Amino acid sequence: MEKKEITCCLEHVELALDIAVDEWETAPVMQKAEEPASCEFCQNVALYVVGS
Repeated sequence: MEKKEITCCLEHVELALDIAVDEWETAPVMQKAEEPASCEFCQNVALYVVGS
């Protein structure tokens, strides 16, 4: 199984969780981002990584 991730800011964390559940059909894991990254939805600083 491949590992999937979505980086997101606080504003888009609910969207990322919804996408993860709909597309991956499994309970996602949400963690604080450890490395600097951009939100995949708005390019703000990503605070979270939603993964499988």
